[in-house]
Amino acid sequence: MFITFEGIDGSGKSTQIRLLAQYLEKKGKRVILKREPGGTETGEKIRKILLEEEVTPKAELFLFLASRNLLVTEIKQYLSEGCAVLLDRYTDSSVAYQGFGRNLGKEIVEELNDLATDGLIPDLTFYIDVDVETALKRKGELNRFEKREFLERVREGYLVLAREHPERIVVLDGKRSIEEIHRDVVREVERRWKLDV
Repeated sequence: MFITFEGIDGSGKSTQIRLLAQYLEKKGKRVILKREPGGTETGEKIRKILLEEEVTPKAELFLFLASRNLLVTEIKQYLSEGCAVLLDRYTDSSVAYQGFGRNLGKEIVEELNDLATDGLIPDLTFYIDVDVETALKRKGELNRFEKREFLERVREGYLVLAREHPERIVVLDGKRSIEEIHRDVVREVERRWKLDV
């Protein structure tokens, strides 16, 4: 299984991905937990550049895509070995952040995503939705991606993607408790896959 978690920073996705990893491990699955940008040695160097340096919107997109391309090779190997791969951000992030947030356009980002990933699509994506105000309050210290108007466009991008791909993207209300969200995540995973104890 290849499952991705999406949402603006402060939505709680990183917490939920860890909880699902623990749950799947208890069910006997070998779980690989990765994040974007990053997940590989070179990808982590790219992550540092993206978080610390100001680059143009197009350069930003290409850096994300480079990191993703390196990671996809590893993901395919893990999947071929029967692992459950859980990824904190993937292609939907680029569409939301660069396509909508940076106004580069949804279609061009989707096309470049396909090139970078060789068409590897998640089996399931959880998008944890919170309003920008809530996310910013939770975050405290902000990084360069966390300007209010920018995040409003990003959130709208995610919601557009969720409407377009309801079979893959499950929208969860991120204002609920951690336990309630986790319960919904587990319920959806169990609905799609038979998990042996």
